[in-house]
Amino acid sequence: MTIKQLSAPELKTKIDKLEPLFLLDVREPNEFCYAHIENSVLIPLSQIPARLDELDKQQAIVVICHHGMRSQQAALYLEHAGFSDISNLQGGINAWSMLCDNTVPRY
Repeated sequence: MTIKQLSAPELKTKIDKLEPLFLLDVREPNEFCYAHIENSVLIPLSQIPARLDELDKQQAIVVICHHGMRSQQAALYLEHAGFSDISNLQGGINAWSMLCDNTVPRY
């Protein structure tokens, strides 16, 4: 199965429609402190295996990182772990800042 790729505008539409999404940010704490999407939850990529029990396998999860590479890795890992509704934010927080919310700093 391939991981769904979600563009930043598609994610914004889902958030605006109040779709029940879990926004999983897999960057490092310093990156998250600097810039993140409101209501996203930080679990750094390296901590995902140890913290799987914090995630709901039935919930739609959108994985977020800086440019979309680490989040793709995390999404593949989650899929292998039995999660079924996983999406990767294409272009990461950088695309979100450029296309949806310019109050989120770019780095």
